[in-house]
Amino acid sequence: MIDNALYKQFKAIGEIKTTISGASNIEDALHQCIKIIQEVSSAETAVIWYYDKAGDERLHPTYAKGARVFIENTFKPGDGIVGKVFSESSPAFFPEGVPEENIRSLICVPLENQYETLGCIEFINRKDGSCFTREEADICEIMAMLAATAIDECGLNVGVSEQKPVIASLRRVVKDFRNGDIVTRVLKGVDLDVYEGELLVILGESGCGKSTMLNIVGGMDQLTEGEFRFRGEDYSHAEEKILTEYRREHIGFIFQSYNLMPNLTAIQNLKFIAELKKDSDDPERVLEWVGLSERRNNYPAQMSGGQQQRVSIARALVKKPELILADEPTAALDYATGIEVLSIIEKVVESGTSVMMVTHNEEITKMANRVVRMHDGVIDEMIVNRHPAKATDLVW
Repeated sequence: MIDNALYKQFKAIGEIKTTISGASNIEDALHQCIKIIQEVSSAETAVIWYYDKAGDERLHPTYAKGARVFIENTFKPGDGIVGKVFSESSPAFFPEGVPEENIRSLICVPLENQYETLGCIEFINRKDGSCFTREEADICEIMAMLAATAIDECGLNVGVSEQKPVIASLRRVVKDFRNGDIVTRVLKGVDLDVYEGELLVILGESGCGKSTMLNIVGGMDQLTEGEFRFRGEDYSHAEEKILTEYRREHIGFIFQSYNLMPNLTAIQNLKFIAELKKDSDDPERVLEWVGLSERRNNYPAQMSGGQQQRVSIARALVKKPELILADEPTAALDYATGIEVLSIIEKVVESGTSVMMVTHNEEITKMANRVVRMHDGVIDEMIVNRHPAKATDLVW
C-alpha cells in the first residue's frame, strides 16, 4: 500500500513532465511547475529566482505566489540564503528558526539543468503553521531538477530581461477606511515597485484593494501606514498642495468612464489639460498620434466609446507623464474596440511611459511585462513575463 503523501509526490512528478512537454514558453512551464510543487509541499509562499547573467548578474524573482513581502528583493550570488543556494548549487533546508522576519520554515533548492544553474526555487512556511520535513525538502529538490531538465530538453529559452529603473515604490503600505467607529483595512501591507517603461497589470476580485492602491500611487488618496515614494521623493503623508503638483507633473489618468468634459470638443479637452503644465505636449500632435485628428472638433457625445477612450488616453499623454494609471480602460468596450485601445496603450509603453493598469480581464495579462494578483488586501501572486504578446494577438 503506497503512502498517500508519497503517491501525491509521484503524481506531481508526472504532472510536471506533462506540463512542460505541452508548454510553449518558459514562463508557462515554470509557473505551472511551481504551482504543482507548491501544492504538494503545502507551502504558503513560493518564489522562483532567476539569475540574470547577461544583465546585472543578480537573482531576481520572476514568479511569486503568496509572496507579500519577498517580491521586490534581489540577491547577488553568495548573498543570503537564495544567493548561497545558487552559487553553491546546493539546497538549503531550515525546518525551523530561520533568522528572518515572518519565516518559520524554509526550503530553497537550485533550479539547474545539466549545463548550468538557472536560479533557484524557494518555499516559505507551510500553510498549516507546521514546519517542512526533510522528506519534503528532498522531493522539492527532485522536482526542481526534473523541471529544469525537462525545460532544457524542450529547448525553452529563459531569455534576458532588461533591468529598468524604479520610478515608484510602495513599502508595507496599509490603508484603513473609517466609518464612525468601524475601521476597514483595505490594504494590509503591500510591497511593490513600478519600473520605467513597463506595462504592469493588476488583477484581483472586487474589494481586494486594486483601486485603492492605484489611488495612492496617483496621489488621490493617502496611505495609513507604510511608505510611498516616486523618483525617490517621499509622498507618504504629503500635503494636498504637494500631491496636486505631483499629479500634475508626473501622473496621467485613464478611466473606465472616460471622464471627458462633455461641453468641450476632443481638441479642447486636450488643450484644457495641456494648459495646466508648462512643458506639455502639442495637443494636435497627440490627437494625431492616437489616430483621431479627423475627430478633433467632435464633442464626446458625437464619438463612439472607443474614440472617447482614445481621446482620454491622448488627454493623459498631453501632460507627458512618467506614469499612466488606467482603471479598467476596456471594460465598457466591445472586443474590437478594446483591442484598438490596448494597441494605443502598447504604443505608449513602447515610447517609454510606464502604465499601471487595473483590470478583470485575464487575457490582458498576456501583453503585460509584469502581472500582480491581489487578494484580500495583499499581493498574492507576481509574474514576470519575458515574452509579452501583442495586443492584436489577444482573444476574449
